[in-house]
Amino acid sequence: MHLIIQASGEDASVVSHLLAKNPNNIYDRTDKGVRVRMVYTRATSSETEVLIHAEPDPVDLVRGSPDGYDITQYINDREFVTSSLFCSYIRSALGTALNGKPKEEYTKWVEHPFDLQLSFGPVASDLPDRVVEELFSHLGYAVTLEREELSYSFDLKKRSSVRRIILQGKETVQNALRQLFLLIPVLDNYKHYFISEDEIDKIKRYGDGWLETHPHKELIVKRTLRFAELIKKYESKEGALSIPDNKPLSVEELEDGRDVLTEGSIEASTETSKDAPTDDTPVRLNELRYRAITEVVARLPHRQRIVDMGAGEGKLSARLATIAGVESILAVEPSGQSRLRAMERFAKLEGRHGVFAVPEPIIGSLFYFDEQLQHQDVMILCEVIEHIEAYRLDGIMNTLLQEYQPEVLIVTTPNKEYNDVYAMEQESFRHHDHRFEWTRAELAERCVEWSAGTNYTYTIQGIGEQVEGYGQPTQMIVFGRREEGHQQ
Repeated sequence: MHLIIQASGEDASVVSHLLAKNPNNIYDRTDKGVRVRMVYTRATSSETEVLIHAEPDPVDLVRGSPDGYDITQYINDREFVTSSLFCSYIRSALGTALNGKPKEEYTKWVEHPFDLQLSFGPVASDLPDRVVEELFSHLGYAVTLEREELSYSFDLKKRSSVRRIILQGKETVQNALRQLFLLIPVLDNYKHYFISEDEIDKIKRYGDGWLETHPHKELIVKRTLRFAELIKKYESKEGALSIPDNKPLSVEELEDGRDVLTEGSIEASTETSKDAPTDDTPVRLNELRYRAITEVVARLPHRQRIVDMGAGEGKLSARLATIAGVESILAVEPSGQSRLRAMERFAKLEGRHGVFAVPEPIIGSLFYFDEQLQHQDVMILCEVIEHIEAYRLDGIMNTLLQEYQPEVLIVTTPNKEYNDVYAMEQESFRHHDHRFEWTRAELAERCVEWSAGTNYTYTIQGIGEQVEGYGQPTQMIVFGRREEGHQQ
């Protein structure tokens, strides 16, 4: 992970004084397992170039953390990508420049705009190129995005979501760094620390002079604060966030999991009624999925035993627990971290009025057969199949319909056609871990194949706002067992 700052033109050498680092010395510090180096590769009166590089210890990244037991914490990109971690690593090295307090004789240069080129990366971002470019172009930068060629020997993705970003423009060193320190975590959308009210102060400090008029202010604020409670506190101090009439909601604001709005603003109705969406609150797509699935299950004549495959942190399972007639819910999830969070969620349901069955979190995977999942009343795969390589899916669906044989199987998956409504780039996926996304016709074709030779019929319906020509953002398939004597 690195940042390169280049300044050119008359008085470019002053930049080294604003950074408070002598070009003749290498800044090399190791603190808490992270080595940070600043090296000047050019230092003349008309040109200054400095490389800022951070190299963390991957084991120290998780040592002593609550999730340190989970091997998946060691298999990630945090050691390499430019994220909120990188900003925290280099903050002390750039403290003088960020605060605008160099030696007295150079104070006058704090407000001086230089011809700058800022290069940083790699950045792993779920945002499309268009949004990444607009985040910086509205600040006056010319933006260049570079991608590495994929070296996969199999067809997983057509191109990488990892990019290197190059910005060129006229800006003060202080403002340029403050913009990067606020926007880099927005790009990566990952926070390695507890998000508190301090983040509101950071937004105000680093966003001073540019954020208020930025067209993507809402996206920046929500991806920085994440939680509804903090967003409301920000709005009480700075004024309500609003979506311009000509700016559609981004897919991140409608989709689940990338916590643009909140982890807890719209939870299962069993948690707190005060968090339920009101008439004035845009309803998230994931909330609509939960509602649609819950309504289907509530109408089923047999709904005593439910399996929620890929249950994650248990939000859907908690919602299903409020359906009358439900006696057991198996929340199946392979991630230990997610199961722990599900356990905490389910513990809050114990003894609650209106809860008919407290879900049971169990370890499991679609790739392994588990006999206790056989012959259940309802099995649900909510936004799961698109995370599986398409070539493996036929075998998994065969196991579900021929081996597990639930009375009803409910599957939801994105509608690829609707990505155009989100103004997404061609061949982009809604989530970085998606292996595929299908059109309505493609899904219908696969359902014909999956149900052939089985004792199931199926219906397909949409979830979410209908747009003519594009359908609805989510597709839901409900497979139901035929009555005896009516084989296909």
